[in-house]
Amino acid sequence: MWERGLVLSAPGKVILHGEHAVVHGKVALAAALDLRTFLRLRPCAEGRVRIHLPGVGVLRSWDPPQLQALRTGFAAALDESKPPSVEQLDTLREFAGITAGASAPESLATLAFLYMCLAVSAKYGDVPSMDILVWSELPTGAGLGSSAAYTVCVAAALLTAYGAISCPLKEGDSTARWTEEELALINHCAFQGERVIHGNPSGVDNAVGTWGGALRYQSGKITPFKRVPTLRILLTNTKVPRSTKVLVAGVKEKILKFPAIMNPVLDSIDAISQECQSVLEAMPANPSPEYYPVLEELFDINQHHLNVIGVGHPSLDRLCRVTASHGLHSKLTGAGGGGCGITLLRPDTSPLAVEAAKRDLCACGFECWETNMGAPGVTLHSSSSLNTHVLHALSEG
Repeated sequence: MWERGLVLSAPGKVILHGEHAVVHGKVALAAALDLRTFLRLRPCAEGRVRIHLPGVGVLRSWDPPQLQALRTGFAAALDESKPPSVEQLDTLREFAGITAGASAPESLATLAFLYMCLAVSAKYGDVPSMDILVWSELPTGAGLGSSAAYTVCVAAALLTAYGAISCPLKEGDSTARWTEEELALINHCAFQGERVIHGNPSGVDNAVGTWGGALRYQSGKITPFKRVPTLRILLTNTKVPRSTKVLVAGVKEKILKFPAIMNPVLDSIDAISQECQSVLEAMPANPSPEYYPVLEELFDINQHHLNVIGVGHPSLDRLCRVTASHGLHSKLTGAGGGGCGITLLRPDTSPLAVEAAKRDLCACGFECWETNMGAPGVTLHSSSSLNTHVLHALSEG
């Protein structure tokens, strides 16, 4: 039972191919990133519901009866066909003392937690006392699915605390995952939390956070890959801020202005996504090194296309030049216009080349992580399976 305390985690995400084209009905591929958000759940000694998010400066607590008094307005809140209503969100803002229109991460994270807590309570019973601490390896606002990793962790913790799903971690296990049915419930609850934060999300980020691996997204349909290889990458944050909305509008404007030129580019990006999917699905059964030059070439072609549709940036060009000087291949991931880029590392890429590339990228003022794509989705951990850095972060508060 969770009374002894639990630790769970969910991955971030990167878009491998198809960013921007996906808005126009083309295929996008998203993969789970092995930079994770961790959540510690334990009973609260004071009998309260307490949430601590040191990354965004949230430390709040409430009495369970106070929360239960609000529950009547959330009877169908887990019904995925219904987004959170204006009335529900107004009730929660008033309850938590959050001003209308507040969009700071701490406000949205608190609102999403309260919404999910009451939605689960309305369906599964009284609010138990609990103490939740969340800590993340993911930078916020970088297009890496940090809010979805948070809502997936919170959904899994709440559903476990309320007894809606099992606690599959047995004595002696280092990690454990839920059944397919339970994962679907976690994903469903996390999606409602994402709606509180983003309004009208696609559902891709929370699906990646729940199931991990990689998935295909097209026109609202999400299809997880059955098996996926783990790919080593460098993830680089240029730290150049950008507006996804402005970039998306710019692409649309270009398509309207030059349809005969731009539509074939979108078709080509679509073909890249489909070719990449074929390669990734073939790799687990036949892990041949010959696939890597194909993946690298697809990175190069797509990066050129993304510059053509107007979502490149000098910082991303610099990232690509720096990594190319070390024989590595990169592309932007997500909205572009700055933000993050990914660099593919072959299995035989020398550690010296990786270190040299990281050093040069950091010298540009960028932040760089060596990590994997294709990571597992939401997972329960025993303390012995966690590294000291994570254990230390979760022992705070």
